Amino acid sequence: MPVNTVEWKNNSLRLIDQRLLPGQLKYITCKNTKQVFEAIKKLKVRGAPAIGVTGAFGMYIGARAINTKSVELFCKSLEKVGDHLGSSRPTARNLFWAIETMLECAYDNIDNPVEKIKTILLKEAKNILEQDKLICRKIGQNGASLIKKGDTLLTHCNAGALATADFGTALAPMYIAKKKGVDFSVFVDETRPVLQGARLTAWELVNAKIKATLICDNMAASLMKSGKIDKVITGADRIAVNGDTANKIGTYNLAVLCKYHKIPFYIAAPISTFDLSLKSGKDIVIEERGKEEVISFGGRITAPKNIKVYNPSFDVTPHELITGIITEKGIITYPCKNKIIKHCK
Repeated sequence: MPVNTVEWKNNSLRLIDQRLLPGQLKYITCKNTKQVFEAIKKLKVRGAPAIGVTGAFGMYIGARAINTKSVELFCKSLEKVGDHLGSSRPTARNLFWAIETMLECAYDNIDNPVEKIKTILLKEAKNILEQDKLICRKIGQNGASLIKKGDTLLTHCNAGALATADFGTALAPMYIAKKKGVDFSVFVDETRPVLQGARLTAWELVNAKIKATLICDNMAASLMKSGKIDKVITGADRIAVNGDTANKIGTYNLAVLCKYHKIPFYIAAPISTFDLSLKSGKDIVIEERGKEEVISFGGRITAPKNIKVYNPSFDVTPHELITGIITEKGIITYPCKNKIIKHCK
């Protein structure tokens, strides 16, 4: 069974503090929106679907603290809560999808008193959590069909149980294939600069007893050249209507390498990650993070403190480089605008 990355327990939001893994499995509790905001902003919780679920409960927690009997004032205040939570991480589409879903739920129930709306919002957040669990399993089932006996896969960052409420997105097909008895192995990119691959994906796969080998990001090309990689599967944080996909920095590198070496490159993501309002990846806002992530690690300075640092958290892979996008509804092969719009209906 997957770990409970995000759960509602004792009337509070309970999260795994992923900054401490793999050394320590520790849970934190969020009882106000400030704590939820910081959990997302500081990467205590990360992964687009997990951030979305966290954002949904963050909206309820914010709603719970609004003290008014006026439904109009309540909804306006809830919009401000959404704006605040949304500013924590601008790239992950699932966060905004969850905020929008919670706001829509509130406005759909404006004929009720405020306290009733709050109760409905909690139910909606729990529903988003349960939906994510089902979606992960469906993505896993659909993607598992791609994994054949003897395959060697490569993945980047962490798109597993720690990034969702269940089996994950990119790792879900691997978990399902493992349950079906398929013999395969996985190379795991360490994923600089925060090492989500080394700290999180490697931890998950080892615990699941899936054959995994950790590599530095810059080793992928030589492995592909030597014929040791059969397929690449990664997650996504936002997908434009044409199929251009934002994911953890370094994903674009892999897609280019796959194209050159004629290796299938797959994205795994739920429908909620698609942003049909964006024409292409050029419209995706790319989050930039602080220089400390690059010049230090584990409290040790690894570069001159006064060096200028460029630290985008994501890059965009053009749809032309993507073999297919695995969703809960199936696989969009060679994604394009028409296929995506039809798939997302």
